[in-house]
Amino acid sequence: MLEFVPRHLVPAERVAEWILHAHRRWNLEGVTFLGGEPMLQAKGLALVAERSRRAGLSVMVFTGFTLEYLGSCSLPGVKQLLAATDLLVDGPYLAHCPETKRHWVGSTNQRFHFLTDRYQPGLEYDPRFARGIELRIRSDGMATYNGWPGELISEVGHES
Repeated sequence: MLEFVPRHLVPAERVAEWILHAHRRWNLEGVTFLGGEPMLQAKGLALVAERSRRAGLSVMVFTGFTLEYLGSCSLPGVKQLLAATDLLVDGPYLAHCPETKRHWVGSTNQRFHFLTDRYQPGLEYDPRFARGIELRIRSDGMATYNGWPGELISEVGHES
């Protein structure tokens, strides 16, 4: 959805410091890497994941690649990132295959891989993690969302 161009580059060590600071302040459970294809940034994210895990945080990664492909590819840092990942969700988002039962994924082809014992299969159906949305309002007044806003839209209504 976004162009693959460098934005504001931040060293991995600095990102890890931000996460650990947030963890101390708000007692986070874990970190999630998604968007911008994490496996294309695996070398730096592996460092962030390793530091996060040492601090007791879980690591969840969403990727458009399959686990089988990742096991045979030569992208730098992929093996290290997978070794520091508790829960991997793989597969590209397919708009024509909407997922309506499992949490966190957008299409039925996406798979959950529990790479450690930190989380157990079935977590993706747990009612404690009901679907939600992320709403962002930009400085120009434009609003964007991520998630399934169906209930929100029906409550707010549509402009004619």
